[in-house]
Amino acid sequence: MELLDKLNWRYATKAMDPTRQVPQEKIDRIIEAARLAPTSSGLQPYEILIVKNQALRAKIKDVAWNQAQVVDASHLMVFAAWDNYTPERINHMFDLTNEVRGFRNEGWEAYRQQLLSTYPGRDAQVNFEHAARQAYIGFSAAMIAAAFEEVDCTPMEGFDPAAVDSILNLGERHLRSVVILPLGYRKAEDDWLAGLAKVRRPLDQFVSEID
Repeated sequence: MELLDKLNWRYATKAMDPTRQVPQEKIDRIIEAARLAPTSSGLQPYEILIVKNQALRAKIKDVAWNQAQVVDASHLMVFAAWDNYTPERINHMFDLTNEVRGFRNEGWEAYRQQLLSTYPGRDAQVNFEHAARQAYIGFSAAMIAAAFEEVDCTPMEGFDPAAVDSILNLGERHLRSVVILPLGYRKAEDDWLAGLAKVRRPLDQFVSEID
């Protein structure tokens, strides 16, 4: 019930209080929730960038429909997916798994070869879109964790990804921006959405049971 109460509390905050900073321990837990999120084949094909530089954030605001939360928020998270699956990236994650678990598994190694024979040969855009969907899983975990921490956030797809990639030099890291998440505290007196009822479809319009 506590988690559901927090999810009812959260909303896509339209006005952030630039004078309030989120404690680092809360940010760390939000990041950890995203890191622990599941991904296809356990590859974690995305990275999170925490943009602290206000000049860079101002540039991002300019290509994000001038949304003030980008600069007014305490922290700005950028979720960036791999631009492609490569043998090096796939092998790194399989090797890391073996290292952490302390053993090699025949079935796991066969699965490695299956991915190596499939993913790198696919079109790069197909691979990026697959990686981007994984990034959204971590993104959702971060939003839920933020609600649990009573930290406001604003999920944003309204930006020019190519421009953000250029601002953050993501191409050099073979990453592409997918979605951004300002984190902070609401400034309710300036936020038209604060205090309005949360609107979701009734359960009987949202869930179907199939016997």
